[in-house]
Amino acid sequence: MSRAIRILIAVASVIALLIVVFLAYAHTVMQGERPEALEAWRDDAVEITSTETGIVIEPVEGATGEGLVFIPGAKVDPYAYLYKLSGVAEASGFTVVITKPTLNLAFFDQRPLSTFTALAPGVDDWYVGGHSLGGVRACQLAADGASGASDEPVVGLVLFGSYCADDLAESGPAVLSVAGSNDGLSTPEKVAGAAHLLPADAEFVELEGVNHADFGDYGVQPGDGVSTRDDAEVRREIAAAVAAFIG
Repeated sequence: MSRAIRILIAVASVIALLIVVFLAYAHTVMQGERPEALEAWRDDAVEITSTETGIVIEPVEGATGEGLVFIPGAKVDPYAYLYKLSGVAEASGFTVVITKPTLNLAFFDQRPLSTFTALAPGVDDWYVGGHSLGGVRACQLAADGASGASDEPVVGLVLFGSYCADDLAESGPAVLSVAGSNDGLSTPEKVAGAAHLLPADAEFVELEGVNHADFGDYGVQPGDGVSTRDDAEVRREIAAAVAAFIG
């Protein structure tokens, strides 16, 4: 066997190993297995439907014809957001679609927004939102919607423990940013530092004692601050912030 062939085999083996390691990394997610994450399935005020591309949460009564496509944080199980977002559906009348990102990483999911809005054909006006890096991806979708590059108009952006990298200051939709005072990842300082990228009338809500993982229900996250809040209270405060924003 020639030296060149041995080198090609070695390179191919390294590439194959890197692919296997990356796939293992991407598929190791922070699971939504806490009791709070399962409670939404027993909530009579909402109807939950799971598909290959997303999870749809519909209010049983009081639907407004508005919807929220919500993108999970990196490597967080989409089901981890059921409890908090079922509260949003109840309080606001939103139909919520939680996406199931490609490889559990929002930036690898380049499917058009219509992939997810199609799951709720009865909705007329769409907001986009997300948690952590999912919120950064939501900012991209909002920017596309503002520029006409999106296949679906976007009327608003909702960020949970997140902030934008895209500049939406001049042409962006209405924005709500909900942050936690004890967030160790999307810290209040980072949220404030990126505020100039949002429209001047963007609304900012900081929840006292809330950490990064409080926006979902998936347990402790490395690098996060310590939460001092009851989960049910956090759910109510998030839902109230969103309801006030769209009201």
